[in-house]
Amino acid sequence: MDTSPATSKTSASAALLRGCRTASTDPRDRARASTDRSGYVSSSIPDGVVFAGSIDEVADTLRRATELGVPVVPRGAGSGLAGGAAARAGDVVLDVSRMNRILHIDPVEQIAVVEPGVLNAEVNEAVAAHGLFYAPDPASTAICSIGGNIATNAGGMWCAKYGVTRESILALRVVLPDGRLLDTGRGTIKGVTGYDLNALMIGSEGTLGVVVQATLRLRPKPIRTATLVAYFPEVAAAAQAASAIIAARVQPSVLELMDGKTLEAVDAAQGTDHATRGSAFLLAQTDGYGAELEQEAVIEAIRPFASSIELAGDAEQAEALMAARRAAIPAIERLGRVSICDVGVPRNRLAEAFAGLEEISRRTGVRIFTVAHASDGNLHPIIAVDPEASITDGAAKVALAEMFHLARGLGGTLTGEHGVGLLKRDWLEEELGETSLALQHAIRDVFNPNGILNPGKAI
Repeated sequence: MDTSPATSKTSASAALLRGCRTASTDPRDRARASTDRSGYVSSSIPDGVVFAGSIDEVADTLRRATELGVPVVPRGAGSGLAGGAAARAGDVVLDVSRMNRILHIDPVEQIAVVEPGVLNAEVNEAVAAHGLFYAPDPASTAICSIGGNIATNAGGMWCAKYGVTRESILALRVVLPDGRLLDTGRGTIKGVTGYDLNALMIGSEGTLGVVVQATLRLRPKPIRTATLVAYFPEVAAAAQAASAIIAARVQPSVLELMDGKTLEAVDAAQGTDHATRGSAFLLAQTDGYGAELEQEAVIEAIRPFASSIELAGDAEQAEALMAARRAAIPAIERLGRVSICDVGVPRNRLAEAFAGLEEISRRTGVRIFTVAHASDGNLHPIIAVDPEASITDGAAKVALAEMFHLARGLGGTLTGEHGVGLLKRDWLEEELGETSLALQHAIRDVFNPNGILNPGKAI
């Protein structure tokens, strides 16, 4: 990896970094900021990193970057899975992870105001004392930040019932590339004044502005939960069972599926024995006053497909099952370099999607492990290659392309919640179409006319 700054941008980025008291040009900081959790390996490292601790520092950095023409890559916890925070020589990384305060919690209005560097799990820990929770719940909740969740419109396990990040963000404070502050949304649950710039910012992957504050919608903690796990002789049966739950008009709060390869990886990492009980695992949780009644409906829907069904007897057992699902990606990461894909398909075509992924693995020779938010058809096929192998060339890239084409052929999408970043841009126009893509470029140019914010990402 090249550790020297790009010569054409050296003087401009050096001038920007000299003017920032929290900037670092330490090669270790630069190397750490060159990529995220996607497995993408940058060919070089950024010229420096600005560790912003306040809105003023973000605004000053962006204002000066615009004046100097320096590309800026916004960065939070670095847990993104699409290369959206990757940076290279000539770039300066704007790291907001030190902006990590919970500014205000209002338990009556059920809102929290936070800075972007606050971790997802920290929000839930803070609001639990008020009998509340923040619904977007990625499997990486312990390490991902609110700013990154907003950048990609992250989902998670509770999205089955409570929706993704967009449904839980009431208002944002954003710094535009020229340093101006923009407030979007409002502090009330409802409001339709003007265009919905709040929704536009969510999922924009740092290409329109840098989020420096967010007003989160909280929800009452469910009075009861009921959790079960079902095991299946093959993953197709588990996918059919998940579709049967949806068809039965049951609304679980969690509905997660793992294939046999993933179960084996989790068992090896955690010392559990899930793979001995079946070749697929379906985790279902219902909540509210009727949790047990809804659980009975879930059992009735999946009974024709399952080899066995086990009910969690208490909160500790339920958390152990949730922990098994959260452990999936870290367990697979132990096996080599991974690329965590993120396709979505109609929920009644889950079984076809799993069958297609198995065929892609056979045809390309690439190992593919799959977990899914089965309630909304969002699959995460995870490619694992040797630690020194590439995920952006050769058989791995062929497999990625075939996954996207599989999803599109089933009426789906190339990304449900991880974003486009760098890894999926090759297939973007195929999904969006020429007209939509041109309009989106035009919108980006209104907010980011000089193209300094996260260039080459998303669209």
